[in-house]
Amino acid sequence: MSGRLDGKVCVITGAGGGMGADAAVRFAEEGAEIVVADVDGAAAEVVAGEVGGFAIQVDVSDESSVQTLYAAAAARFGGIDVLYNNAGISPADDASILETDLAAWERVQAVNTRGIYLCCKHGIPHLLERGGGSVINVASFVALVGAATSQISYTASKGAVLSLSKELGVQFARQGIRVNALCPGPVETPLLLRIWGETPGAAERRLVHLPMGRMAQPREIVNAALFLASDESSYVNAATFVVDGGLSAAYVTPE
Repeated sequence: MSGRLDGKVCVITGAGGGMGADAAVRFAEEGAEIVVADVDGAAAEVVAGEVGGFAIQVDVSDESSVQTLYAAAAARFGGIDVLYNNAGISPADDASILETDLAAWERVQAVNTRGIYLCCKHGIPHLLERGGGSVINVASFVALVGAATSQISYTASKGAVLSLSKELGVQFARQGIRVNALCPGPVETPLLLRIWGETPGAAERRLVHLPMGRMAQPREIVNAALFLASDESSYVNAATFVVDGGLSAAYVTPE
């Protein structure tokens, strides 16, 4: 039985851990050749070993590093079909605008906004050489709703990713390239559970807004990305692809 990504070369940034690593595993299961890119080269090597992929250390905020990533990927596999621009950061010192200093703001923007810009700028030409492809830019539900528990630079960066994705999806549509913004809701990861666990009532305060009463499992987000990477989503372009369990649509949730 053929896989949904047979013959596709997928470059996944931030794939050394978390949902990026989960995506590398899932995409490989569906027949893709995986380029595991991460700022932590050792972590990338581990994941690449698990999926039979190609590991590359990359700093997505550095232009020469991003150029090297895509050149190496194309040289290794003969081309690139899917850009899964997943790398991002959400540090603790990114908080309310009244508390977040300029250095913290800039650090998040460098990875989350500039990183997506650079990956699209230097990755899309390789997709054009193939005659088309899919770009998945990881935004967030926070690009659509506001929060009183702010991460101001992170939220602003995800709004930028959403708008950039729409622009590129429209620009390249007739050249066979689809660009979509994947907007996950809260995902049950060890990091998020730890952060919520450190603050009494934090989980309860957030979960009340979720119609389904729970966070997403990582695989639920990865499966949405798999759909966007595959030819099954051939008419999905410039979309705000929300996978948030209904959170952004909710006013009053079930008791």
